[in-house]
Amino acid sequence: MMKAKLREIFTETLAELSLEQVIVDRLHSEDGVLTIADERIVLSEYAKIIVVAIGKAAHPMARGFVERVAPARVSGVVVGPVSAEAPPYFVEYVGGHPYPNTASFHAASVVEELLDDLHEKHLLVTLLSGGGSAICEKPVDPSISEADMGGIFEALVTCGADIVQMNVVRKHFSAIKGGRLAQRAHPARQITLYVSDVPADQPSSVASGPTMPDPSTVEDCRRIVEQIGIRDRLPASALALLAGDMPETPKPGDAVFADSTYHSLLDNSHALAAVERRAEAAGWVVETDLSVDDLPLAQAADQLLARLEDLRLKHPGQTVAVMTGGELSSPVTGDGRGGRNQAFVLECVPRIAGESVAVISAGTDGIDGNSPAAGAVADGHTASRAADLGMEKDDYAARSDSYAFFAKLGDVLEIGPTGNNVRDVRLLVASPRPR
Repeated sequence: MMKAKLREIFTETLAELSLEQVIVDRLHSEDGVLTIADERIVLSEYAKIIVVAIGKAAHPMARGFVERVAPARVSGVVVGPVSAEAPPYFVEYVGGHPYPNTASFHAASVVEELLDDLHEKHLLVTLLSGGGSAICEKPVDPSISEADMGGIFEALVTCGADIVQMNVVRKHFSAIKGGRLAQRAHPARQITLYVSDVPADQPSSVASGPTMPDPSTVEDCRRIVEQIGIRDRLPASALALLAGDMPETPKPGDAVFADSTYHSLLDNSHALAAVERRAEAAGWVVETDLSVDDLPLAQAADQLLARLEDLRLKHPGQTVAVMTGGELSSPVTGDGRGGRNQAFVLECVPRIAGESVAVISAGTDGIDGNSPAAGAVADGHTASRAADLGMEKDDYAARSDSYAFFAKLGDVLEIGPTGNNVRDVRLLVASPRPR
């Protein structure tokens, strides 16, 4: 019963995060004037309006923007993880995720060529969302092959590094990230609208920040490679560039950003607010704990369940819930299928066995790791149900095969790609104990 309620809350939250509606709410266009927050753009002042949309939400963001500024003529490139309806006058590419594919590299070259022709009377609107680091990509140096670039991404994705660490490294190996697209588009007027899948204070990590100043340095990149332990997994070409004359990214204050502005349309806080409203509407006492971001799975599970128990003791006789967002550290240790959300729920299974507690963890993009699921749900009966089927939690965890564990129990959340990504949401709920 409680698992079904958690599924319902997550599904309704995704519906509320519709990007088409968000763009309608945040962007206003009247008499040829586009207003975003307190910024006004007179569209007729520009001889050309180019849109570059990159990431999991590329298609809905591009469609929403074009519809919002109509009848202004807009053209551009949209690069997403799946094929979908692109606006008129747009070229579409289907890039790879979590690793770049041939289309990712081709799309990046096309975008570069498009931006090389811009000048002061042109307006570049860049629409960014999660997944853009891989979906549209190109090595910064020709010595790094497409296969080698894929190897860099694989080492980063599977090592358990947090998103900011990964994107510092990605920026410095990329020809288009870390502000390098802005560098190419200069001196055009530039506006970046983004949906954030990163911590709120790290906007330049969204899609590795192709149009944003990069506060990180080559030395930071080198330090992180050592810190997260991937040196031995990097291709020889990457190691040679790292040790040699690796080019630096443009920094805050650089003239290429003088006529650029940035606006966040949606982030993890919007998802958590939607979850909280629904949990409170169910009559639950809800608290938020954001302190577990980037923690290892086991540590996060212990901390959140301890917080849930404390809340239970403070509110006897009431259903209580602890909510959190962000991402957790989940290194890949086997060749199974799953992701950090299902792995987190699996970590909770023995901890909540026999308790009137239920847990959900899921990605707002609809895809968790290399599995077809967004996440999973579990409750106090999950451990005994698994035992009846001869399933051992530790075996599945060691193989990084959390998807298989929950699929056999019918407890995965398979909803498909949502065309959005504002990080993960987790909700742990406890019913009152019998007196």
